[in-house]
Amino acid sequence: MKALITGASSGIGLEMARILGAKGYDLILVARRKEQLEELKESLNVDVQIIPLDLCSTFNCMKLYNKVKKSKIDIVINNAGFGLFGEFTNTKLERELDMIDLNIKAVHTLTKLFLKDFMNENKGYILNVASSAAYFSGPLMATYYATKAYVLHLTEALQEEVKQSGKNVYVGCLCPGPVDTEFNKVAGVKFALKSLSKEYVAEYAINKMLKGKKIIIPGFKIKLIIFFSKFVPRRFTTHINYYNQQQKGKND
Repeated sequence: MKALITGASSGIGLEMARILGAKGYDLILVARRKEQLEELKESLNVDVQIIPLDLCSTFNCMKLYNKVKKSKIDIVINNAGFGLFGEFTNTKLERELDMIDLNIKAVHTLTKLFLKDFMNENKGYILNVASSAAYFSGPLMATYYATKAYVLHLTEALQEEVKQSGKNVYVGCLCPGPVDTEFNKVAGVKFALKSLSKEYVAEYAINKMLKGKKIIIPGFKIKLIIFFSKFVPRRFTTHINYYNQQQKGKND
């Protein structure tokens, strides 16, 4: 058994690597930071291949796939991604385009390539990491929220296609709320809502994935927020999100 995890050098991706390693999965770990990947490899008691690579580049996504496509991979976890805080007219366009490349194009590319293989083999798991942000519009983090909505909607569409095909392939989406990871530092925010631990979210996600749960939302509070948001106008939730985002910026 073998799993490929992107964004594996820290946070949820790192914890998923530890959990799957403990379950006996050999691992292919991908991230930009080679030193962190090497440290993680040394701590695991399974066969680990590390691939330092920046997946903001579609060329690198293709390079990754071509490098590992014959490795008999059972699980692909598209976890790499980042956020950015600020008014849309003030945030740097280059940074936002990098975000779109990583949060959307890398997920899209790797999902498409591996899903084709899995469908041909009639087996395999693909877990795309989105966010509870996928269910809302996010003023002051507009691009990030939009990228995660793409991931969720793409995954839901693929779930139906796979279901209609009758193939024994899993395509799921992880939509956590605030998690205690490096995300806050990179995005430049601090969450008002208490963050879940990365260890809990990773274990919850892996267990639900292996049980076939298609949309995975860790945390009771986030489940409630998403559920009740369906009963109020979107303009209202967008206004509330703007206020909440302002608080994040003030807390930074």
